[in-house]
Amino acid sequence: MRAVGIRVHGGPDALEVLDVPEVYAGPGEIRIRNQASAVNPTDVIVRNGMRAELQKKYPPPYIPGMDLAGVVDQVGEGVSTGIKVGDNVIAMVVPKSIHGAYREQIVLDQRAVVKSPENASYVEACTLPMNGLTARLSLDLLGLKSGQVLAVTGGPGAYGGYVIQLAKAEGLTVIADSSKGDEQLISSLGADIIIARGENYSEKIREHFPAGVDGLADGALLNEHAIDAVKDGGSFTAIRGFKGSPQRDIKFTATWVTTYDCEYEKLEQLRKQTEQGELDLRVADTVSPENASEAHRRLEAGGTRGRMVITWG
Repeated sequence: MRAVGIRVHGGPDALEVLDVPEVYAGPGEIRIRNQASAVNPTDVIVRNGMRAELQKKYPPPYIPGMDLAGVVDQVGEGVSTGIKVGDNVIAMVVPKSIHGAYREQIVLDQRAVVKSPENASYVEACTLPMNGLTARLSLDLLGLKSGQVLAVTGGPGAYGGYVIQLAKAEGLTVIADSSKGDEQLISSLGADIIIARGENYSEKIREHFPAGVDGLADGALLNEHAIDAVKDGGSFTAIRGFKGSPQRDIKFTATWVTTYDCEYEKLEQLRKQTEQGELDLRVADTVSPENASEAHRRLEAGGTRGRMVITWG
């Protein structure tokens, strides 16, 4: 059974096609014949050695990947979510050893798997689970109410784009930074106010909201450079584990999407919102498993608008 992974850490060329054992669905589990795996920044960390210390407890190879879309081909006893053999599904994967989404067959807990959005291709659908759940978690952590103001950094990315769209669906006012070339995209996602990307981020925010914004979702890793954009008593959440120093009664949280592993209801709601047109599925390009290194190379080069996807069909 084919997979894409690494035997040694390194650059994109460290990725290779591997042969891994077939797996079988046990009680409460679902087996998926994978058709498409989205390529995310977290996959680069699995590959390049930044997580080497955590990976040491398992022997190589290591298979990255947190997003997939495919067809159910085996259902274990006791599955109660209504998923059956032949259903098109999506799922988020928490990678461990050879258990990652870059493989053409995988077994997952039933609560990690929901039906694919109708009228979405496998390639499109696989871009939703991990980034959609990350955005959902950020908004849940921020705890804003309709009518309040949210600032989003990294809006053109998959995470930032979903944050903007989910926030608008909940009645928030959204202000986002953008380069000149991405302004049309950010506007199409629903941002109410767009500021120029670059230095003096917080000052630019406060030109529009002098007291600061109610909450901030930091997908661009501005970290401490964005804190001054938040009002006293506001909330700030960031990906990659950043938490600001206590100040001005701001509620700091870190958005770790593994918190929402197997949160069936939350992923199911994202599926429904996609079908309702509230979320856009954005794809940059596709590659074969043999050319997965190109997907990593382009992701690291920056500028992709939408996800690179490995196709298994």
